[in-house]
Amino acid sequence: MRAITKEFAAWAAGVETASLPEPVVARTKALVLDLVGNIVRARHDAESTPALLAAVRAMGLAGGTAAVFGDAARYTPAGAALMNGALAHSLDFDDTHAAGSLHPGAPVIPAALAAAEIAGASGAELLAGIVAGYEATNRLALALPAGAHYDRGFHPTATCGAFGGAVAAARVFGLDARGIEDALGIALSQAAGSLQFLVNGAWTKRFQVGWSAMAGLTAALLAREGFIGAAEAIEGRHGFLRAYAPSPDPERVLADLGQVFELMHTAVKPYPSCRYGHAAIDAALMLRAEHGLVAEEITAVTVHLPAKGMLLIGEPAAKKAEPANVVDGQFSGPFVVAAALATGAMGWESYALLSDPVVRALARRVRCIQDAEIEAEFPRNMSGRTTVETARGSFTAKVVVPKGEPDNFMTDAELAGKFHGLADAILSPAKAAQLAQAILSLETAADATALTRLAGPVSAVRLAGE
Repeated sequence: MRAITKEFAAWAAGVETASLPEPVVARTKALVLDLVGNIVRARHDAESTPALLAAVRAMGLAGGTAAVFGDAARYTPAGAALMNGALAHSLDFDDTHAAGSLHPGAPVIPAALAAAEIAGASGAELLAGIVAGYEATNRLALALPAGAHYDRGFHPTATCGAFGGAVAAARVFGLDARGIEDALGIALSQAAGSLQFLVNGAWTKRFQVGWSAMAGLTAALLAREGFIGAAEAIEGRHGFLRAYAPSPDPERVLADLGQVFELMHTAVKPYPSCRYGHAAIDAALMLRAEHGLVAEEITAVTVHLPAKGMLLIGEPAAKKAEPANVVDGQFSGPFVVAAALATGAMGWESYALLSDPVVRALARRVRCIQDAEIEAEFPRNMSGRTTVETARGSFTAKVVVPKGEPDNFMTDAELAGKFHGLADAILSPAKAAQLAQAILSLETAADATALTRLAGPVSAVRLAGE
């Protein structure tokens, strides 16, 4: 058997920002910018934040020196990793890897940031850790593969993310190949995450991603201090791939490693909802603009999805048509498409429409179906089609590559617009601009804490939990 864990650890230990292709460095900074904007806004707006914050304080994880974006207080490194990771995923607006069906940034970047604050690492060291962590997370998801992992009820962002966070933090600490191998072996004991949150819109989806960031940091710190982790953590008989999926492909972890960067296959979300619905939202917005559609004239809507999309946003149909809370709305194809058709937008503010009678009535007229043509595009593309019926006629649009995917990526201006739309109200436009500039010049920073020093609001604002 090929020594997958050893080979990957050896590669990760050797990642240097100066040796990475320039597009990889530029994309990594864009992904950091995107994630930080999510964290800032979620610290203020996410309904789960007060309970999370209270628990973090009760556990003694506040009062340290590590930063949480959007927060003037400081936390222990573990607390910051947990908070930043959970907040990053709380709006469901964070990046996605289509083929892996997961969100790599939320567990990886917070773990790397906390490690950088502990170590006093440079911006270049932080970026190297993030790149290595993305590759671990995405490649493990591909090797499972993610679909079979989902079928067992696992949430790959959290399970694969624990390993990605461990690799990211270990690389920031400058661990050698053996140290990163130990970190992976320790992360194996902490990889958890369940899809059961779908039953009642539970906040566990957010928590388990934050926990994976903290788990990754913990694994790397233990390895740094000489704690021995399990060997063959990835490919072993009781390792991650064989324990968490029925027919994994361990070799996929190493395929074209160092030549093809799965980080470059990561997308940025234009809408704060499950990625499986984004092509349908794109199509709905196109149809609304092209045909001047108004909610009251729409008699029926059909959303065409792949099977995994149906699992997450299409079924059970009765529940998806009547979302009871934000998490339900984020995983409701009927709601997000209805909001887009009714208002011409699907943003974080759209969740204020969960009780809007026009949007609710339209959502009840939206039906999700599994479509063989859309399925054929998966997993390469999270495609979708929206068909709208009116007295004027039937209108349909198919979107193969939704906005934000690598082949249809956001422009620099669109990325900046998303960041400032999330961060300006909390940090102030001037401080948000400073933070963005610090992120986009990260490779030149002698000390990565130049970034985290800009984390807090410029003046007192009313934050959730305070």
